[in-house]
Amino acid sequence: MHSIHQKSSLHRLSGFALLLIAAGAMAQPIYRNVDKNGKVTFSDRAPTASTEPAAAPQAGITPPANAGLPYELRQVAQRYPVTLYSSEECAPCGTARSLLVTRGIPFEERTVKSSQDVEALQRLSNQASLPLLTIGSQQLKGYSDAEWSRYLDAAGYPKSNSLPAGYRNPPARPLVALQPAPAASEPAPVAQPAPQPPTPAPSGPSPSNPAGIKF
Repeated sequence: MHSIHQKSSLHRLSGFALLLIAAGAMAQPIYRNVDKNGKVTFSDRAPTASTEPAAAPQAGITPPANAGLPYELRQVAQRYPVTLYSSEECAPCGTARSLLVTRGIPFEERTVKSSQDVEALQRLSNQASLPLLTIGSQQLKGYSDAEWSRYLDAAGYPKSNSLPAGYRNPPARPLVALQPAPAASEPAPVAQPAPQPPTPAPSGPSPSNPAGIKF
């Protein structure tokens, strides 16, 4: 009788120990890891020195223009950056800007005001008409809703707005950076010409790009 009671007690103690182990496993913490590209993963292992968290912007340092974008959109914007060239008295420029904003395209805007701006625009596109849109090295001269949308699709930009709430494109800047007034004894600085984009390679149609657009 004593041995049966003893075995029963041992059995209960073993079952209780198993319950404690299971409870400890269920209470195991889950760690959230963020790598340098902003990709989030979850693991039961604490972050190690090799896990690089997303760098927080330091005080006084402006983060990159695409820092707040979703990962896939940021990759597209880095490969095929979009720049709108516009001027104040240009109705098609306003329409073009509205298309980019409505669709959620991250872009920079360069304004053409001074004679130096006009000269730089002519060197860039061999013309002085606006608006001008560049997607990577591809130039789209003059506004066309259908054409611009087709090229944005081919570059991989989403067709609907996926920008995070509160995202703002950088403010428009002059095409030629304004130079400070030189001192009387110093010669005036020479404006640097705008960089010439590479000539796009011949394109061909494909199942994912029926229009045959290539950047």
